[in-house]
Amino acid sequence: MADDLGDEWWTQGDNSGVSEVEEDTQPLAEEQPKKSTSKKRKGEKQAQDNTKKKKKKMKECFITQERSEEKGDKESNKNKKRRKKKKTITDVLTSSEPVPGSPADLMSLLKSHHSQTRSVIEQEELTLSESCFLSSNDLTHSLSSYLKEVCPKWAKIQKQHTQTRSVVLLIICGSALRTIDLIKQLIAFKGQAKVLKLFAKHIKVDEQMKLLSKGVTHIAVGTPGRICALLEKEGLTTQGLRFLVLDWNYRDQKHRRMVDIPEVKGDLLKMMDHGLIQSCREGTVKIGLF
Repeated sequence: MADDLGDEWWTQGDNSGVSEVEEDTQPLAEEQPKKSTSKKRKGEKQAQDNTKKKKKKMKECFITQERSEEKGDKESNKNKKRRKKKKTITDVLTSSEPVPGSPADLMSLLKSHHSQTRSVIEQEELTLSESCFLSSNDLTHSLSSYLKEVCPKWAKIQKQHTQTRSVVLLIICGSALRTIDLIKQLIAFKGQAKVLKLFAKHIKVDEQMKLLSKGVTHIAVGTPGRICALLEKEGLTTQGLRFLVLDWNYRDQKHRRMVDIPEVKGDLLKMMDHGLIQSCREGTVKIGLF
């Protein structure tokens, strides 16, 4: 039998092929978006990892920069401190030889102190002539040998002293320990004289005022701060005073003199204003630099 010409056999074959192709391509189209989404996720993960790594690197850079800046600041501060470090009084005094004090040293100290607060006329009233001073220590004397030289008639002078709340010899030093040391050095000089220590350590002002008012005291050794307080409260007067000795040349462990310590120097200048300069100008009191 021959084929039926009415049947369009070529169309049937094409349709069958197309359908097969379509059936084959459909699953591929479904698989492609899955692969693309997985790639997108991987790409996103990689981008996140990259951003994290960048952040870590940036943090490390900031930390190292901060540390380097801190080190630089510390080194610069150290260099500044080294540059700004000035010579102290101890450095100057240790490098220089000790020179005995002179009346000119005390007069220049008084002048420089009062030049800022007092007029020219008032400064002239505070000046001291050479006649107001005893001979100064040349760094060869002990305290007893120095006092024997400047007070040759001490035995007679101490017998004539009968006033309370006053002393004949007043010795000024920079500390309580130095006061005790100087009192020990007076043994060869004092004779029968009564000696009183006047400093603030463990002793109240009222107790010292009672001791001065009870009996006759010939010699007093103390610090300028406590003596200034006694003069202000009139527990100590300058009526019977004949000799004022300043422990000028002594140096402590830091090689400082009494006038090199700001607090002690301030008390000393304040003490001198309580009638001592006036008594020296009147000729009743002589100043000695030991």
